[in-house]
Amino acid sequence: MTCTLDTHRAEIADLLTPLLAHVRENAAETLRLSDPQLTMRVAARDVTARIPIPAFTNSQMDGYAVRAIDLTHASETNPVTLPLGYAAAAGDPQLWHAPGTATPVMTGAPVPHGADTIVPVEASTAGEFPPLTRAPHDPESPHEPGSKQPVTAPLQAAPAGTATFTAPSPVGRFVRVAGEDLARGALVAAAGAALTPTRIGALAASGVTQVAVRRRLRVLICATGDELAQPGEERNASHIPDANGPMLAALLRQYGAEVEHTVIPDNPRLLADRLRVHAGLADLIVTMGGISMGAFEVVREALTPLGGTFHSVALQPGGPQGFASIRMAGVPDTPVLCFPGNPVSSFLSAELFLAPILRAFAGLPDPAPRPHALAHDVESPAAKHQVRRGVLTAEGTVRVLAPGSHLVHDLASADVLVQIPVGVSHLAAGTLVETWSFDD
Repeated sequence: MTCTLDTHRAEIADLLTPLLAHVRENAAETLRLSDPQLTMRVAARDVTARIPIPAFTNSQMDGYAVRAIDLTHASETNPVTLPLGYAAAAGDPQLWHAPGTATPVMTGAPVPHGADTIVPVEASTAGEFPPLTRAPHDPESPHEPGSKQPVTAPLQAAPAGTATFTAPSPVGRFVRVAGEDLARGALVAAAGAALTPTRIGALAASGVTQVAVRRRLRVLICATGDELAQPGEERNASHIPDANGPMLAALLRQYGAEVEHTVIPDNPRLLADRLRVHAGLADLIVTMGGISMGAFEVVREALTPLGGTFHSVALQPGGPQGFASIRMAGVPDTPVLCFPGNPVSSFLSAELFLAPILRAFAGLPDPAPRPHALAHDVESPAAKHQVRRGVLTAEGTVRVLAPGSHLVHDLASADVLVQIPVGVSHLAAGTLVETWSFDD
C-alpha cells in the first residue's frame, strides 16, 4: 500500500507526540550559564530578568555629560565653554553633576545625577579630552551605579580644565536608559526557546546565572545488515562500512539529540531482543535497512510481530518506510522509526520525517524554502514526490544531480535539496523549483 508524503509525516508526528510531551513535562535539569553543555539546549521554563538591561542609565559614548539647557544657545558664532567636573569611567559610582559644568564620562559610565545629555568628545572644539581628574572613591566599597541617591558627595570644587561646544545637544542624546532594552522581570527566554549564544548573552546581561533546561532526547541509531562491517572490524570483500550510522548521528546531534549508534546483523531474533533491551533506555530508536520487499528484511521480520507498520510512501528516494512502538512494563512506550538502508534514502528520510520534529522540540526554525531556476531540463516520476540533490551555479541557477539512492558522495557535494512534487514529470530549464539549503 502506498501513502502520501504528508500522510506518513502525520503518522510519525502522532507516534512521537506522546514522547515529546512526556519529556517536556517531566524531564529538566539546571545548568549554570558557564556550563559548556548549555549551548543550544532548550529552556524548560520561562526565564525572566533579575535586573534590567541596561542595569543603570549610562553613557553610550566617550564624551561630556551636560544639561541640555546649558547648551541651548551654543553655535559656531556663539561657542559655550563649561568648566569640567570630575571624570567617570565604567564601573565608577554615579556622580553628582553641577549645573553649568561638563562631566567627562567614558562609555558605560553612569550618567551623572542632574545631567541629561551626552556630547561625544569629538564634537567638542578640542576633539579630545584634556588631562582629567577621576572622582575619588573606594573601588572596594559597594555601590549601585544609577542609584537614585548618588553615593559620592556633591561636587564642591571642580577640577581644572574646560570644554567648549558649538552646537546644542538634545535631552537623551547618547544616553542608554536603564531598562530600555529589557525591564526587570520581563521575559528573557520562553519555555521551549533554544539557548543560542545570543540568548545566553541576554540571560547573563539580565542577571540570570542558571537555567532549567529540557533533558536531551536519547536516540539509538541501529544500522542493520550482514554486509556492514562492525566498528573496528576487518572488512572482507563483501563487507562495506556503515555510512548511515555516523551520518544520521551527526544530523540528529545538531538538533540536540543524545545519540548512541550500534550495528546489528540480519538476525530478526537478535534485533528484536536488542530493541527490547534499549526500549525505555532510549527515548527513540531509529533503524536503517531491512524494510524493503526482499526475502530477508530483518527489521520488517522483527517488528511486524510487535505491531510494526510498513508501507511505501510516494517518495523517491526513500519510498519504503515503517514505524513501531515497543511496549515494556513500567516505562513509556518507545517509538521506533524504520528508514531504508541506502544512504541517500536514509538521510532524506531523517531530514523529511524526523528532523522537523526534532527542530521544533529544540526550539529551532524549519529551513526556509528558496526558489531557484533550473540550469537544465529535469525528468521526474509523476506518481512520486522526488527529492533531488542540487548544486548552485555561479549564475544562481541549480544543477540537479543524479537521483541514485546510493550516491552518498554525491549527497555530500550538494548545496541544496530540490523538491519536485507529485504530478510533475518534466521541468524545463529556467523553471523555478523549491530548494532547501543544508546550512539553514
